Amino acid sequence: MDHSAHHTSTAHDHSGHEGHPAHAGHGGHHGGAGHGASWSTAVKATLHCLTGCAIGEILGMVVGTALGWANVPTMALAITLAFLFGYSFTLFAVIRAGLDLKSAIKVALAADTVSIAVMEFVDNAIIALTPGAMDAHLSDGLFWSALLGGFAVAFVITTPVNKWMIGRGKGHAVVHAHH
Repeated sequence: MDHSAHHTSTAHDHSGHEGHPAHAGHGGHHGGAGHGASWSTAVKATLHCLTGCAIGEILGMVVGTALGWANVPTMALAITLAFLFGYSFTLFAVIRAGLDLKSAIKVALAADTVSIAVMEFVDNAIIALTPGAMDAHLSDGLFWSALLGGFAVAFVITTPVNKWMIGRGKGHAVVHAHH
């Protein structure tokens, strides 16, 4: 699926990253490809994803809850907006870097799909499994603590996933090739 987003330059840029300023501190080549990404890079990629996800998720939960929607349509809206905002952050960044829209969409899909999916799964599972959270109102502390607590746990789980993917030239490594 994302083979079209990988150019030979992506593989080249990532495999020769030791001297590349954008990849400084990535840990070099010791220990194999799985160690090619630093925790710092993974944290930055996860925070980037979390920002877009949080905006969309919160907006969806607020709109659905304020309109009195049932749990399923509210979560569907929140997840849809989380993906939309998550992708848009990467999309605008790579368009600013000079990519055309079609290529930028491919890069955003390749960079963010797994990260957003993991984050949304974890966050929404925590919200769904927190007793009373889905029935709480916007003014309830339970609503916000479940939502924000879900993001915190999702961040902790998604960061190693991003580190693993970047170390293999996938995920946000695709974006780094275009900066």
